[in-house]
Amino acid sequence: MAEAGAGFLEQLKSCVVWSWTYLWTVWFFLVLFLVYILRVPLKLNDNWSSVSMFLNTLTPKFYVALTGTSSLISGLILIFEWWYFRKYGTSFIEQVSVSHLRPLLGGVDNNSSNNSNSSNGDSDSNRQSVSECKVWRNPLNLFRGAEYNRYTWVTGREPLTYYDMNLSAQDHQTFFTCDSDHLRPADAIMQKAWRERNPQARISAAHEALEINECATAYILLAEEEATTIAEAEKLFKQALKAGDGCYRRSQQLQHHGSQYEAQHRRDTNVLVYIKRRLAMCARRLGRTREAVKMMRDLMKEFPLLSMFNIHENLLEALLELQAYADVQAVLAKYDDISLPKSATICYTAALLKARAVSDKFSPEAASRRGLSTAEMNAVEAIHRAVEFNPHVPKYLLEMKSLILPPEHILKRGDSEAIAYAFFHLAHWKRVEGALNLLHCTWEGTFHEVSVYPKKELPFFILFTAGLCSFTAMLALLTHQFPELMGVFAKAMIDIFCSAEVRDWNCKSTFMCFEDELDFPPGPQSQHFQN
Repeated sequence: MAEAGAGFLEQLKSCVVWSWTYLWTVWFFLVLFLVYILRVPLKLNDNWSSVSMFLNTLTPKFYVALTGTSSLISGLILIFEWWYFRKYGTSFIEQVSVSHLRPLLGGVDNNSSNNSNSSNGDSDSNRQSVSECKVWRNPLNLFRGAEYNRYTWVTGREPLTYYDMNLSAQDHQTFFTCDSDHLRPADAIMQKAWRERNPQARISAAHEALEINECATAYILLAEEEATTIAEAEKLFKQALKAGDGCYRRSQQLQHHGSQYEAQHRRDTNVLVYIKRRLAMCARRLGRTREAVKMMRDLMKEFPLLSMFNIHENLLEALLELQAYADVQAVLAKYDDISLPKSATICYTAALLKARAVSDKFSPEAASRRGLSTAEMNAVEAIHRAVEFNPHVPKYLLEMKSLILPPEHILKRGDSEAIAYAFFHLAHWKRVEGALNLLHCTWEGTFHEVSVYPKKELPFFILFTAGLCSFTAMLALLTHQFPELMGVFAKAMIDIFCSAEVRDWNCKSTFMCFEDELDFPPGPQSQHFQN
């Protein structure tokens, strides 16, 4: 009965949303018709006359107070919007409208497209949907508790923006939850925990879920946010692997029994892949690089269609650390394809391998005298291709710009992707003798101006409130300095905005009152006066 009632409410809500979306003109004219029908009981003519009389008797002091108050309120909104933007990187009004008002008005949830990416469906459609995304999860993202929080302990500043953490929360809800979580108490608790903004509340919820049973996603949260060292995180991920592997095997046997079991199996698959990938990253951080490479290769063989995690970029970085350049070239041959979405890791790693063949003997003076050889031309073209894809990377590799901690999400071809790439790959470029020199000569001689995309612009509501505050402040100043002139201007504006129909109604009502006072008898004089 409860499910039937909930379904009826959802259908009713969808009908109302549809009516507001497509039949808003009908609603508008219906409201106008009701106002017209009820104009006599509501005494609209008399009320409008009273309002007009009240507005005409206002003094200039009122307008000074009105404009001054408006300027003060808009200024306070502007200050709050600017503070919120500086702290969290987004507009508060925009965030509230997107998070709360948009779903009520029938907005489309972008997470639904992400859910389709996590399925083991057709690889071509999966790649096409992924390539349309602009913001990607950083495949080499750090651990919050063991790495990001160390920066907070030392500097007292937050290394991640609110926007970045909000995107991570959406990813966690997409990958680690499903519609049937409410049937299992521990998963229901974790479903709320992933939506929680306070880190301590998330950690407490994870411990609460573990008191019920062995919950893999609870171990994931604790490994990511509570563990203060990579060794502690690895220990928790191993516990998560034990719990997640059991859930995956059970759901694998039941996935064909219905859509609910299929969604649960998809979720368990995402959890298992995430755990194994993070375990491989833990091994890489702890210096067990060969073990990490083996784990990544096994994971890519076991789940070949799950390319959304970009595990091959983790594999490339680990192979470069081992200086296994032949294996790196084999991975690039598989993933550096025109049908696959490019990345700075793929483009610049390909350029590094080409540069490695000639960089140790490369000399700009000698090349200018004799010209470029075939191998040098291939290296220069590879660097051109990489810089054209992301022109921000060379300044970080050449240490012309200082590095910061990479974000959890990156924008392809943007500065955030350049930071994430250089943070992990700068050491690999330094290890190849002459590679940075070749990059510097090629980049400096060909690319003079680096694009500023993506440029961070001020939100619309900050500009709007700034304009509103300035306009109302100017009105308040003019009204204070020239009260009589501004009073005339305000009354003129009121007369302009008064509709002709309402003024006609006022004239008719005034004439009727005047006729009642004169008490004309019915006759030709009365008819002549009315005409």
